[in-house]
Amino acid sequence: MRFFGLKSCDTCRKARKALTDAGHDPQVIDVRADGINAADRAAIIAAFGEQAINKASTTWRGLSDADRIRDPAELLADHPTLMKRPVIEAQGRWTIGWKPDVQAQYLP
Repeated sequence: MRFFGLKSCDTCRKARKALTDAGHDPQVIDVRADGINAADRAAIIAAFGEQAINKASTTWRGLSDADRIRDPAELLADHPTLMKRPVIEAQGRWTIGWKPDVQAQYLP
């Protein structure tokens, strides 16, 4: 299991703790410190498209109109913190966010 998020994100911290408490040992990728490699970025965009971009984020609000219409993969390459979080990859299956439907897939 791989966990893409931010160390400073409250939702990511809650999700990581819940996963660990449930017996999972996720490999944590901090998108600010570690970035998102091209293959993972492509898989995330393939799975979620524009929904991978957090349009409520401070980073998004700071973008110009020209930047906002760019391809989501390019945006994530330049601004990895724009990714909606957390993104979890487990056994080839990708999930995004930490709503009850996602929690139900990983927690007993």
